[in-house]
Amino acid sequence: MEDLSSAAEARTALEAAGALPDAELDLAGVALQFARIDAPAADWRAAERHLSELARAAVAAAAADPAADGGEVARRVALLAALLHERFGYAGDGETYDSPANANLIEVIRRRRGLPVALGLLWLHAAGAAGWPAHGLDFPGHFLIGLEGARGMAVVDPFHGGRLLEAPELRALLKRMEGEAAELRPAVLEPVSRRAVLLRLQNNIKLRRLQAGDLPAALTCTEDMLRMAPEAAILWREAAVMNQRLDRIGAALACIDRFLALVPRGEAAQRARALAVELRQRLN
Repeated sequence: MEDLSSAAEARTALEAAGALPDAELDLAGVALQFARIDAPAADWRAAERHLSELARAAVAAAAADPAADGGEVARRVALLAALLHERFGYAGDGETYDSPANANLIEVIRRRRGLPVALGLLWLHAAGAAGWPAHGLDFPGHFLIGLEGARGMAVVDPFHGGRLLEAPELRALLKRMEGEAAELRPAVLEPVSRRAVLLRLQNNIKLRRLQAGDLPAALTCTEDMLRMAPEAAILWREAAVMNQRLDRIGAALACIDRFLALVPRGEAAQRARALAVELRQRLN
């Protein structure tokens, strides 16, 4: 009963987050709510305390380093790397990379291991506490963060200890993600929204449930993502297809209606309307 109450409380928090402007989202706080739902028996209060400890440590470290706090971006990267990876022991999990625990913030904090996006979220949490602008980047396949300084942005790989990436390393990484024909382009270093970071984190849970053949659990995950991101049209379309496969026709139609309200025109809208016609015929 306690677990059900905790999940309900977490979902209420996600719905509240869904009504906030992107800039007001507490990245770590929202990720913690997702984690409570995905791991109801885990000690989320301990994770919450650790996040506070991490924030306090980042504030103290920034205050003790005038060069970093004054805008030297290399010093900022070094300070956060020392804090997260040396002091608190965080590292990328290369051994059990596909474990769902690597995308659950409570488990990431407990194990000090995680996916690039989970570790990147902790970097963003610490940077924000220090008062330093930072954001996720739209890099495919491997989450990176951009940390701002007085003379520009540093690109950081949180999975590999906060390694600084220059153009040659970025080009090589992109080729590993997209193939040898890929070339570095400005779009892959564009900032992404805070919601996009959280959806990228939770998308790992959804995909692993789909790979395991657990469609109902994948749908539940998608529905929780939509609580936090009700304007994410692609998720409404995915929820419609999952509901269709589960023979939940009424729910599938409701999802299509939400999708079409967000995407009323174009090829995707035409396909959605065709699916809606097919589903309504099945109801008759």
